Amino acid sequence: GKFSQPWESRGDGASSRMRATAACAKGGAMAHSYTNLLVHIVYGTAERKPLIDDAFQPRLYEYLGGTTRGLKGVCLEIGGVDDDVHMLVKLYPSIAVSDFLEKLKSNSSKWAKSVKRGFSWQGGYAAFSVSESQAEHVRRYIQKQEEHHRRSTFEEELVALLRAHNLAYDPNHLWT
Repeated sequence: GKFSQPWESRGDGASSRMRATAACAKGGAMAHSYTNLLVHIVYGTAERKPLIDDAFQPRLYEYLGGTTRGLKGVCLEIGGVDDDVHMLVKLYPSIAVSDFLEKLKSNSSKWAKSVKRGFSWQGGYAAFSVSESQAEHVRRYIQKQEEHHRRSTFEEELVALLRAHNLAYDPNHLWT
């Protein structure tokens, strides 16, 4: 054909991708792996019941932080109000985000039910990737949850987060 090498321009914008692929195929691998996997996690209580009172909150946060460490993660920030918890977590690279979130939620739910009658998380969760350049902003957001919830409900907050992260959702099934 017209092009002698597969990475030469085709006029379709694919040439740089093809050059990068060709470079990788020639052994351009990095000698070490580098990760900085920051995730903003949001869990809500079942039916958004106000189950996280002032007496229970420090114990729950301590348990969530300890479970995060047990999963080789680092809890950078934790906060929330009586019906939801926000965490900024650095994940260990060998665990899938969904596995981490399910283990953290399952373990904390079992523990919480043993110390707080009627405690339960809602069925799902929210998790958003965070770049290092935005980590401090997310930390401040989590620290100011009580102030934030004076202006908006958990439902309004979650919808705003979903929209800010360009995530499609069905409003009819958001809470079921």
